[in-house]
Amino acid sequence: MDMTILLVDDEERLLSLLEAYLSQAGFSVATAGNGLQALRVAQQQPPDLIVLDVMMPEMDGYEFMRQYRRERNVPIILLTAKVEPEDRIVGLELGADDYLTKPFRPRELLARIRAVLRRAGSSEPAVERLECGDVVVDPHHHAVQVAGRDIDLTPSEFDLLAALISAPGRVFSRIELLDRIQGVAYEGYERTIDVHVKNLRAKIEAEPRRPRYVETVYGVGYRFARG
Repeated sequence: MDMTILLVDDEERLLSLLEAYLSQAGFSVATAGNGLQALRVAQQQPPDLIVLDVMMPEMDGYEFMRQYRRERNVPIILLTAKVEPEDRIVGLELGADDYLTKPFRPRELLARIRAVLRRAGSSEPAVERLECGDVVVDPHHHAVQVAGRDIDLTPSEFDLLAALISAPGRVFSRIELLDRIQGVAYEGYERTIDVHVKNLRAKIEAEPRRPRYVETVYGVGYRFARG
């Protein structure tokens, strides 16, 4: 079955170009010109992944994410013309899995889409189950439990947790973790790991500011605490 990509952008020329390119690559493609339209389209035709522009009329990409994340945890790749790190961090904090800065090449977007979909579970995991203390990660079902409680994670948060819990006590650098969750360690993107860690802690830690599971090793990176 073809996977469906929802493209959301108010630039009609770019939307048409990307729709043709991704259709040629074998995807089913739905389109919307702003966040409000995208909410309607996504309800009628639930996508497997969303490519989302940030700056749009009526409803911007950030507000779309706030509303749509209440319904589903579909992978999202942000498109932004803003180059300041703070602007990108806002999107990551809202749960985006990756982002591209405009202008970009369609080929690069296609590579990012395929990488995110692989991380979202399109390939068969080799590991049956990862467990440390009261945290259980099930790669086959993309499921996480903490003390018997189900936790809903985005693909990037899931892959981050799976990488850390695969070797409790081992310190992973930011660049290592970036490579684990994106497949490519994009230069200059290392600090986005900090945002994913912050989001992950908010979901699995009883006290995110005093983490029990995901520990910071200052000047190096992060590790999962030994059980």
